[in-house]
Amino acid sequence: MPRLAAASLAGTAIEFYDFFAYGTAAALILGPLFFPTFSPTAGTLAAFATFGVGFVARPLGAVLFGHIGDRRGRRPVLVVSLLLTGASTVAVGCVPTYDTIGVAAPLLLLVLRFLQGLGLGGEWGGAVLLTAEHAPAERRALWSSFPQIGPAVGFVLANGVVLVLSVALTPAQFTQWGWRVPFWAAGALAVLGLWLRSSLPESPQFLEIDDHARMPLAEVVRDHWRLVLLTAGALAVGYAIFYTVTTWSLAYATERLGVSRTVMLVCIMAAVVVKGALTPVMAMLGDRFGRRPLCLVGCAAAALWMFPLVALLSTGQPLPMFLGFLGALLAFVTMFAVISAYLPELYAPRVRCTGAAVGYNLGGVLGGALTPIVATALAEHSGRVPWGVGAYLTGIALFSLGCFALLPETRPVRVAAVRPATD
Repeated sequence: MPRLAAASLAGTAIEFYDFFAYGTAAALILGPLFFPTFSPTAGTLAAFATFGVGFVARPLGAVLFGHIGDRRGRRPVLVVSLLLTGASTVAVGCVPTYDTIGVAAPLLLLVLRFLQGLGLGGEWGGAVLLTAEHAPAERRALWSSFPQIGPAVGFVLANGVVLVLSVALTPAQFTQWGWRVPFWAAGALAVLGLWLRSSLPESPQFLEIDDHARMPLAEVVRDHWRLVLLTAGALAVGYAIFYTVTTWSLAYATERLGVSRTVMLVCIMAAVVVKGALTPVMAMLGDRFGRRPLCLVGCAAAALWMFPLVALLSTGQPLPMFLGFLGALLAFVTMFAVISAYLPELYAPRVRCTGAAVGYNLGGVLGGALTPIVATALAEHSGRVPWGVGAYLTGIALFSLGCFALLPETRPVRVAAVRPATD
């Protein structure tokens, strides 16, 4: 289990590094380079729109790779998805800007971002299922939480590279070529990930399936459509929180509040590090008290914290901003630490890769793709404190809370040993 968990963590960290590198670049630099004819706000919105395309592609990747995972095994999904995401990320770093090739530049960004999302849509299902299906039932949430640490590691890696480049380079150098370096680094990370995954065993639960689903998606749509929609709605708040903190707030604070790029990256990275460290702790609570109770608590906490979050962000001061981000991510991790166990347990093994991955990635469309765009538009017409953003996020949290309330508990029940009767 430690070897499986470590390999899954490393793989998801690498794939999410690729995904987050684009999000950071969209917040900081892609607008003026690829949409120079737009106003600053419109350029940021356009960059976030290409960012959102990756989320739209993720459910399609979940369908494609879910089919492979349910028909051929979880392990092949990990290799192909990593290759696709790594190659498309390196290619983003090679795309000429608008000044060089005109409108073809943003179109190429759009295509490559779509391919990134396609690969990541398959990654989560393969990595999580390979770990969860090997794990003992009483520790499934703990072991399957390690792939969920991967996004935090990937985010810190991506933003750490941007932070170092921001400090080491002049603004002109960063604009000319420095922003490309995080994308080029994805190639080396992809090679590392393939090496780590080359010797992983196939899931025992997959090997035990006698009758594999011929069309997993059709079976999921026919028999589990309500479950898919509920899980997508439930997870929307997590995506909304994470990308509000890591993407929208970065653009808002640097453009509207005049906070330096370095200060913002440090504040966000510090909060994400704490979130990553607490993931296995919250997962152990999920093994002890159940998946659904933690999700309900985290969702309720998110609903209560969204207005304080935007108020603390609007101060433009490092400590209040860090506290705002930390409170939001604590609510996030309370839910998402147990999701890697919760979603697979909701579906039968024969359609688990498709069902769990589609529900997870549809939540990304609802919460992750739209939030930076909607938040940017709402903040444009607000005062110093963007209360409209807080209201929007609170509404998503309440919606997700209702969806979680309709889902069943799945934690395996421990059967106590029965002492035989004696005369």
